[in-house]
Amino acid sequence: MEHYLKYFGEIKVDKFIGGFNFKGERLTSLIIAQSHLCRLKLFAFVTTTMLLLCVCAVQLSTLSDVMKPRVFMFRSNSQTITPPQITGIERDYENNGYLMVSSNGGLNQMRTGICDMVAIASFMNVTLIVPELDNTSFWNDRSGFEDIFDVDYFIASLRDEVRILKALPDKQKRRVKKATLYSMPPVSWSNMTYYYELILPRVKKYEVLHFTKTDARLANNGIPKEVQKLRCKANYRALRFTPPIEELGKKIVRILREKGPFLVLHLRYEMDMLAFSGCTEGCNAKEIEELTNMRFAYPWWKEKIIDSDKKRRAGTCPLTPEETALALRALDIDPGIQVYIAAGDIYGGERRMASLRLAFPHMVKKETLLQSSDLEPFWNHSNQMAALDYMVSLESDIFVSSYKGNMASVVEGHRRYLGFRTTIRLHRKLLVELTDQYKNGSLSWDEFSQAVKTGHANRMGSPTQRLEIPGKPKEEEYFYNNPQECLPQILYGCVPLVLGFILVPKSWNLVEKRRS
Repeated sequence: MEHYLKYFGEIKVDKFIGGFNFKGERLTSLIIAQSHLCRLKLFAFVTTTMLLLCVCAVQLSTLSDVMKPRVFMFRSNSQTITPPQITGIERDYENNGYLMVSSNGGLNQMRTGICDMVAIASFMNVTLIVPELDNTSFWNDRSGFEDIFDVDYFIASLRDEVRILKALPDKQKRRVKKATLYSMPPVSWSNMTYYYELILPRVKKYEVLHFTKTDARLANNGIPKEVQKLRCKANYRALRFTPPIEELGKKIVRILREKGPFLVLHLRYEMDMLAFSGCTEGCNAKEIEELTNMRFAYPWWKEKIIDSDKKRRAGTCPLTPEETALALRALDIDPGIQVYIAAGDIYGGERRMASLRLAFPHMVKKETLLQSSDLEPFWNHSNQMAALDYMVSLESDIFVSSYKGNMASVVEGHRRYLGFRTTIRLHRKLLVELTDQYKNGSLSWDEFSQAVKTGHANRMGSPTQRLEIPGKPKEEEYFYNNPQECLPQILYGCVPLVLGFILVPKSWNLVEKRRS
């Protein structure tokens, strides 16, 4: 700034003075130039002051958050975080009934659904029974809630918000046995009015209500701030993994940290995703037939006939390992960095991973970092294995997702909550277009790289307003991807101010050039 002021104050003034021959005109121009200089100094003072206030506010907010216990905030130095202090009295309210829920989907889909159910139960003043996890999905994981999450910690952490029980009381159990349990899937993307006017009367009528689905049952926007904050509290503080998962997750992070920085790549190029999406880029004829047969074998995958090329061009396919390698190289990711693959078996095996491994030779996964005995208790439990990847993803220096699935969204939101850690959301539609142009020779490498960098400038997990599209909740940005109500709001005000600080002097410089 001093350099800028010197340039503006001396060079510009000399230019003004040198442009006149008369003493009076020179004096007038000097006064005008000094006036401009004073205004610029005033602008710089005000802007700097505002920036300092922003920084102080953020630091205070961050300090306040650090003082509040959070889940998963472990570091490589094995520093432990004190669990939440349960010092208050359990919430006292008149119970309106009991809510049983059956979560559906994979780990992160169930995770967000559970958080929604906590908020809904609290809002309706009903007792929540510890959710039942999905054992019938593609992954066929028989794990229960207590196998993945610390159930006692979950109940205790939320005791001042909602009453949670591990099972129905005996009286209600007998009632359910005598009468048919009233079950229903709540309408997706609903607001609190729906639960107050339609669901609460049914709870009071039947005393016990069972939700058969939990995913996306609460809207992203238009929800009271208190409810949004409770969703965050459930997600970031109450849902802690079991001690065995926590300990092994920390061990993986410790092994990685000992060797330096690491990037986690959520490479969603697995057989189930390719079969479900119908994306077959780079697959041979035998693989395409195998994926098609798999899609037809699952009746709940409703879309059967799929145009893979059309979907790829639209950006709705997961990026291939080859496309991902090009994207990371174009973003100038250090080829020497450790790349931890947070995924299951990559379809096509080493044949498809060769280009990625060539670009980033230090590629690892939990199976290569740990002894078989470490992972033995988790075999055949895909959700518990996914929990390990989730923990490592949170602690990585950079997190990159090749597809916008539930894990990618939830991890990004959690990393925002932990301090806006670098999270790269690869722009699939843009990358597919640029990759094809690069391969056919329309773009040089430098042009390709610059276009990729430009296209991802605002996709790094920095503070931003959540996208809201009234009437189209499925097209909005997911709440758990960007839980802005739970983040330091001062940051959103600082971003345009910083941009203004950078851009305004340049525009002023153009104005002065025109005047001169």
